Amino acid sequence: MTVPCVGAVVRDENDRLLVIQRAHPPSEGMWSLPGGRVEPGETLAAAVRREVFEETGLHVDVGDVVGAVELAGTSGQVYAVTDFAARVADGTAPHPVAGDDAADARWVTRQELAELDTSPGLAETLAAWCIWD
Repeated sequence: MTVPCVGAVVRDENDRLLVIQRAHPPSEGMWSLPGGRVEPGETLAAAVRREVFEETGLHVDVGDVVGAVELAGTSGQVYAVTDFAARVADGTAPHPVAGDDAADARWVTRQELAELDTSPGLAETLAAWCIWD
């Protein structure tokens, strides 16, 4: 079964990336982009806004699709993840606070991300999508 999901590539004014530490499987304890399952009847952009808010407390404006990946889930599920560029909405303090499925949330540089235990393929995927260029 394929499960539609979204992710957010959120950058700040200092060229840092917003990441969350996953609190639940899959990839529990690893760092990844904020995101999750699309709820029935929800648009992809609405799902991005909801997931980022639930996991970090930040309100974001959603931009264009930056890429898509398929990830193996549990019990034969495949997570079809569409990742969007996003930025913190005007008037929102850019201080993430972990919530919902996140054990932690923070802004990281490319070097800091390389030092974290990230979900499988994250760094390579971000590089392939040229998000640091």
